Amino acid sequence: MAPLIALIGGFLLARLAGLVGVDPLDGWHPALRVGLAVMFVVTGLAHFVGRRDDLVAMVPPRMPRPDLLVTITGVLELAGAAGLLVPATARLAAGGLALLMIAMFPANVSAARRHLTLGGRPVTPLPLRTLLQAVFLAAAVAVVVGY
Repeated sequence: MAPLIALIGGFLLARLAGLVGVDPLDGWHPALRVGLAVMFVVTGLAHFVGRRDDLVAMVPPRMPRPDLLVTITGVLELAGAAGLLVPATARLAAGGLALLMIAMFPANVSAARRHLTLGGRPVTPLPLRTLLQAVFLAAAVAVVVGY
């Protein structure tokens, strides 16, 4: 749930900042870019600190070098978050992050089927995780097409 909270909280804070006079954040689209960026900073950092071992375990067993895959996806998430904050690169970053979310979804499916834990708690059940993934993808697509 932390990614959803980060997305919504980042969006609401950015939208509020726009409403009180921070012109670059005045509008739903820039606020959504900030919300997505906050979400991807949260998830990207988890690839390196805190929950790294759990994320490595989530990689489907048939995939080579799960530790390297977690590192690469974490770097891509953090780079994408930065790209979302630059208007000139936001669409490209959002599109790339949408593709990354699609590519990483099998790890969530695998983790749910193998009854793994994340931070000591069971991973999000697959139906809820699928719904959350749809929300995250919709947010990224909204950034891509919102110009």
